[in-house]
Amino acid sequence: MKQPELIPHLFRTEFRKITAVLCKLFGIAHIEIAEDIASETFLRAIETWPYKGIPENPTAWLYTVAKNKAKNYIRRDQVFTGKIASQIKHTLSGIEEIEIDLSEQNITDSQLQMLFTICHPSISTEAQIGLALRILCGFGIDEIANALLTNKETINKRLFRAKDKLRTEKVKIEFPGAAEINKRLETVLTTLYLLFNEGYYSESRDTVLREDLCLEAMRLTYLLAENEHTSKPVVYALLSLMCFQSSRFEARKNANGEMILYQDQDETLWDQELISKGMYFLNISAQGDKISKYHLEASIAYWHTIKEDTHEKWENILQLFNQLLQIEYSPIAALNRTYALSKANGKAAAIIEAEKLGLTDNHFYFTLLGELYKGIDDDKARKNFQKALSLAKTQTDKQTIQKKIDIL
Repeated sequence: MKQPELIPHLFRTEFRKITAVLCKLFGIAHIEIAEDIASETFLRAIETWPYKGIPENPTAWLYTVAKNKAKNYIRRDQVFTGKIASQIKHTLSGIEEIEIDLSEQNITDSQLQMLFTICHPSISTEAQIGLALRILCGFGIDEIANALLTNKETINKRLFRAKDKLRTEKVKIEFPGAAEINKRLETVLTTLYLLFNEGYYSESRDTVLREDLCLEAMRLTYLLAENEHTSKPVVYALLSLMCFQSSRFEARKNANGEMILYQDQDETLWDQELISKGMYFLNISAQGDKISKYHLEASIAYWHTIKEDTHEKWENILQLFNQLLQIEYSPIAALNRTYALSKANGKAAAIIEAEKLGLTDNHFYFTLLGELYKGIDDDKARKNFQKALSLAKTQTDKQTIQKKIDIL
């Protein structure tokens, strides 16, 4: 890899590792110090490598610089040293012996422990996602703002308040106890699920960024699956869902960034390796004695990897949606169930069910009604599409709906 590409690549992969390990060493009160040391490490690379050349082992070079900077900081800052001396069990005179462990195992453990820390119930879901993107995924503030469709100031304030809250609550960077881990794991999985959705359903035209969000969510979920404390059926179910959804990533938008609906996608663009992995993880997830929403959503996603329009396919999807709505009702799931009903039992039955939902402030609702009335009452179909167009907020959705009106 050439030098201009290498440092950004290493920043994405190594910044988060260095930050997580130093956060674990210094404690939650000193997240900014860990981030600063990691940032300064990469700044040193930018200043040094163009003149002295790329080191033989760039990653090892970064780790050495980060360790030295961490030790220098502790040695230089007497107040900081006093605060963490008991925690790291060393005095100033013994600073050289401090173990800054950047081994693969400690990096993985630190990232997982940090994941549980930032998913603490004392901070909002939005803040959890922001912290995950910054600390565990190595995203810059500009990238986070772009990914979450907001501005830098909002992100900076959100992260500042979240870090301050974690400090106030004195949250420890560690795995929760055995009695607590299942409860906390649910919050962690929700955050990863939402993080994945930020990428998969993102309105950003930055394709690389959208894919990165999904890949980072999958990477962190895979770390959970590999760890003995968190290797549970529900984790594999979420991982399966992510694989199935990601398999259609390339087929969902055209070169202009316009959405391609499921029925119009080129299935040769679907990633068969990811589909196979999704099936593998779904089979593992079936070993538990509890069905979660992730199990049901993954099973629905599995049926969508079969392009052929059969009654069996849509009847299975319909029954899975029925179960999903019993576990956790959501308007979008209810809409999607109604579409499955139309495919399994016909449009007339689906129209009756759809109009009961009454989601009159939702453009997806009117888009669905437009689809259901198409071929039955084209005038009603057009009116519903026009209502959907007036409610749509993004350019992508407006383009998709306008095409439906034009076809009518």
